[in-house]
Amino acid sequence: MPEIRRLPEDLVNRIAAGEVVERPASALKELVENAIDSGASRVAVKIAEGGLARIEVTDDGCGMTPADMALALERHATSKLPESLIGEEGAIERVVSLGFRGEALPSIASVARLTLESRPQGEAEGWKCVVDHGELREEGPAALPPGTRVRVENLFGNVPARRKFLRTARSEYAACHDVVRRLAMARPDIAFIFEHGERRILSLQAGQPLTGRVSEIVARELAANGVEIDLERGAMRLTGIAGLPTYNRGVADHQYLFVNGRPVKDRLLSGAVRGAYADMLARDRHAVLALFIELPAEDVDVNVHPAKTEVRFRDAAAVRGFIVSGLRQALATGDKRSAQAPDAAAMGRWQSEPAGEAAEGERSSASALQSIFSGRDWSRSQSGVREASQAWRGYEREVMAAPQGRAEEAAPLPEDAAEYPLGIARGQVANTYIVAEAADGLVLVDQHAAHERLVLERLRAAGAGDSVARAQALLIPEVVELEEAACDRLEEAAEKLGDLGLAIERFGPAAMLVRSVPHSLRKSDPRKLLQDIADDLAQHGEALLLGEKLDLVLATMACHGSVRAGRVLSVAEMNALLREMERTPRSGQCNHGRPTWVKLKMEDVEKLFGRH
Repeated sequence: MPEIRRLPEDLVNRIAAGEVVERPASALKELVENAIDSGASRVAVKIAEGGLARIEVTDDGCGMTPADMALALERHATSKLPESLIGEEGAIERVVSLGFRGEALPSIASVARLTLESRPQGEAEGWKCVVDHGELREEGPAALPPGTRVRVENLFGNVPARRKFLRTARSEYAACHDVVRRLAMARPDIAFIFEHGERRILSLQAGQPLTGRVSEIVARELAANGVEIDLERGAMRLTGIAGLPTYNRGVADHQYLFVNGRPVKDRLLSGAVRGAYADMLARDRHAVLALFIELPAEDVDVNVHPAKTEVRFRDAAAVRGFIVSGLRQALATGDKRSAQAPDAAAMGRWQSEPAGEAAEGERSSASALQSIFSGRDWSRSQSGVREASQAWRGYEREVMAAPQGRAEEAAPLPEDAAEYPLGIARGQVANTYIVAEAADGLVLVDQHAAHERLVLERLRAAGAGDSVARAQALLIPEVVELEEAACDRLEEAAEKLGDLGLAIERFGPAAMLVRSVPHSLRKSDPRKLLQDIADDLAQHGEALLLGEKLDLVLATMACHGSVRAGRVLSVAEMNALLREMERTPRSGQCNHGRPTWVKLKMEDVEKLFGRH
């Protein structure tokens, strides 16, 4: 049997680093959490080359003495578990700080060059320790304001097997940016500064209201397109801001969830959000929100994941139910821009007879009609018809809405109508559905869903041919402001998008310049188009080849270029749409899997009237 041996200390630290430090963003998360737990009112973060070259976190917290710094660089040493609780059962569950295991600093120091400088509040000078991949290289006095500064350089420099699996500097920067955004969102009472290289990305003042901090970080328009949430149920409290169903995104990366101030990515919470919006959003759209749930520390286990990004609830069903009902209540009653209840007056007309003058008119109409058919006095009957007709028109205006359908004069079916499976257009209902008469029945077509499929097939054909000839150049190029990460994704795909007729180029850190769009999309909104394309590129990840990503993006582009529900079409336009549907493959379903048309056979129509 092989001999059992203790592992060397440096190997133990590297194993721990594998759990805690997966990439620059995870090291940054640990350092910023330590700064928050130190009682800081201001946290400054500087990174270089996406954190691969340097990460620096400075705070104005309580600081550490030289003895504390030495202990902080040892494994399983922490200041976040009070001595009175050590040894007690369930002590860890009562810790309310962001971190407590005491592995972050020694783990990072084992795979990078770490410089730790700190000065306690009230002390004249500070102290510095330099640890290079587990080896203490330097220590001594340091000049700095009260607080702590941690610098991490050359991450995984001595672990080439780990470093080669890191992504590009741009991708690592995006992950670091996301970490700072989430932690800054959770603590609006703390000022945050985030710099990448020589450029300042975030500058957030302390003391902001929660919704103001979230809107400044996520999107400025969220405040105007969201509802505030502040609900309590027993010992649980739910706060935050939830975007209206009409304000949505193509991916779920703008859903920020926090448990007791800790950013988490939890399936239970994400599922609760989907459940709350289930009947208000399309399946391929996602809500924009930031939710903060607070509950007793003993009711949630935050130590189920080394990076503490997942949690486990003692009563998961209660938490889910609270989130679903809280969101639905806020969206339904907290703001009438969303999910309005049916109009009470309109509903009342289904339950009661009209009163007042309208009822009087109806009674006079009924009596006049009775006199018509009684045959007593024909001349008086003619007068009664006029009176009844006038009374009926007044009553009709009073209680009946304007018709939703429109039609033009019917023409006889052409001799070759049998060759048209989708028939000849007869009219439009609710400015959304085309009504057509086929040789064997009645056809209803969803004009938006159908045209969406047609545009998609055109775009695919353009991508295989001379798409430049089909591009529509903009008279004045349009500048579209987006998040920096979204601009990065679009810039990487710019050449392939250009092949499809969408010519874009970078216009500063957080903007793209649109020079042309595919001819089929000439009437679309460039800003919404680019935002959805960037979302699609993010959703399908880096594992897919660019060509595969763009094939999925084409569906989004087609949606922007299609005829919208609510647009009035002439009969000629309706027929043109029907004929193109008949020529286009896969036109029976839209890009989202829903049917584009349904047919009611004549025998089915006859059954409805009992004629079969």
